[in-house]
Amino acid sequence: MGNKDIISKSVLGHLAADIANLLLGLGVDMDAVELLDTEQQRVEQRRADLVARMRRQADGENFILHIEIQNQNDSTMPLRMLRYFTDIQLAYPKEAVHQHLIYIGKERLTMPDYFAAPAFTYRYALLDMHTVDCSILLAQDTPDALVLAILCDFRGKPVQEVVNHIVLRLRELMGDDESGFRNYFEMLETLAENRDLQPNIKEAEEMLTQVDVTKFASYSWGMRDGIEKGIEKGIEKGRLEGELKKAQEVARGLLQLGVIAEADIARIAGLSVEELQKLRVQH
Repeated sequence: MGNKDIISKSVLGHLAADIANLLLGLGVDMDAVELLDTEQQRVEQRRADLVARMRRQADGENFILHIEIQNQNDSTMPLRMLRYFTDIQLAYPKEAVHQHLIYIGKERLTMPDYFAAPAFTYRYALLDMHTVDCSILLAQDTPDALVLAILCDFRGKPVQEVVNHIVLRLRELMGDDESGFRNYFEMLETLAENRDLQPNIKEAEEMLTQVDVTKFASYSWGMRDGIEKGIEKGIEKGRLEGELKKAQEVARGLLQLGVIAEADIARIAGLSVEELQKLRVQH
């Protein structure tokens, strides 16, 4: 699941809890998540995507959650999941192991959720993200839900416009919390890698530097060198024709997405209400 080695344990733990609660409905305690090392050595090196010890809020039960994210159909997946299960269970023999495979591929899901042998049948939970409406997560309008929305089926909406909305809204919701924003952005980049959306994330990041971010609660991003310098230069010179065009493009995209109020779109894009209304009529 992306380059996990460069993502902090606290960020991955938060991500695991978000997936457990928002996508899988497990109701776990956000403050009781412990990432577990799952690297096993046989002939080859294998490492499960995400394995963490969690506690269910309803009954206080502790269990181990194994999450695997798959972006293509793989006929060997049931056997791979079974190997992960035996490795994890042998490492933690006294704890219950819950396994969930999350499918985010473009093709129709064809992988089974079981492996049948003459003596036994092994099963695991399988979630097809094509069945999850992206707008439901976007409508929650929380940083956690926005990050997970990157895995959802966009239901025909232009990919770049959805990604732009997620990044813009995440930046605004985090306000002055720069550390929090960086953590959420790391999670977003990690999940986006599973859908090969890194170029879209990069474009959304660049777009964020072009809009009138002084309309946000905080505009000191500080994640990339030169952003603040570019903002100051833009403020000094005013909104040039190219900046206006970019702001209009952003506004058109958010209008088409249809999940943000027009007043908020005008504020994010740095346009007047009159300018936005003209764009809406044209659109």
